[in-house]
Amino acid sequence: MLPDPVADEPLMKVSGEQTAVFAGGCFWGIQAVFLHVRGVGSAISGYSGGAAGNAQYAAVSSGKTGHAESVKIVFDPSKVSYGQLLKVFFSVAHDPTQLNRQGPDTGTQYRSEIFYANDGQKRVANAYIEQLGRAKVFAGRIVTKLAPLQAFYPAEAYHQNYVARHPDEMYIVMNDLPKLAGLKAQFPSLYRRETPD
Repeated sequence: MLPDPVADEPLMKVSGEQTAVFAGGCFWGIQAVFLHVRGVGSAISGYSGGAAGNAQYAAVSSGKTGHAESVKIVFDPSKVSYGQLLKVFFSVAHDPTQLNRQGPDTGTQYRSEIFYANDGQKRVANAYIEQLGRAKVFAGRIVTKLAPLQAFYPAEAYHQNYVARHPDEMYIVMNDLPKLAGLKAQFPSLYRRETPD
C-alpha cells in the first residue's frame, strides 16, 4: 500500500468540480478504475499531448502523434482530493516504472504522464512523485512525466466504458479486471460498486 501524499490539498468544505487528466497505458482500464472511485462524477477516455488534427485512434496508435491515451476525470474536491486520485493512479491504475509501455501495450502513446490543470496540481503531483521515489516503494524508478494540460480530445464512442461493456474479453480479464479488484481491496473507503451515469 502506497503512503498518502504529504503535500495534498485538504478536502473542500463545499462541493464543486475539478478536472484531472492521467495517462498510463490503455485508457480502458484507467477509465474503469476511476469510474469506481467515490467522488468522481465522470471519467472519459481520450487523447492528450498532441494536436487536434490527429486525435483519432488510428493515428494515435502509430505512436507518432505526440498523444498519449489519457483519461479525463471530473471529481468533487469535497469528496475526494487530487492527491487521493494520484494515489489510486500510482497504486492500481498502472505501473509508473514502465517507460512507454504498460503490460502488453508498447509505444509513446502508452506512456505514464500527468497533465496538470493548474499550479496546485503540478505541486501535489511533483511532490508525490518525489515522495514515492524517496520511499523506494517501487522496485524500479518512476518514469511518470508531468506536463501542463493543453487540451483533451475525447476518444471515439466505442472506447468509452469499454471494460463494463466487454468484461469477458481476454484482454480485459487479464489486464483491467485485476485493477478493479486492486481498487476494491486497497481502497475500500473510496471504492463504489455503481458507476456514475
